[in-house]
Amino acid sequence: MAKRAGLVKAVFKGIARTQESFSVEIGPLRARGIPAILVAVTGVVVAGGVASMLAKGAARLPESLREARALAETLRGDRPRLNP
Repeated sequence: MAKRAGLVKAVFKGIARTQESFSVEIGPLRARGIPAILVAVTGVVVAGGVASMLAKGAARLPESLREARALAETLRGDRPRLNP
């Protein structure tokens, strides 16, 4: 039992040391410790979701990009407008 307690203590000590040394700096965002780990995990999950979404909708992507470009051009207002 004492060996097990020593092992658990060593594991938690290692985790504490790792979480203290973990830091993330992205532009103005700085995080250390547990918040940095949460930011990193969130980034991985978001990147996986975006990759999955692009893989599922790859066939419709060119059409979507065309429509987004047309919408941006319409909202920009550089073209002369027709008076009704």
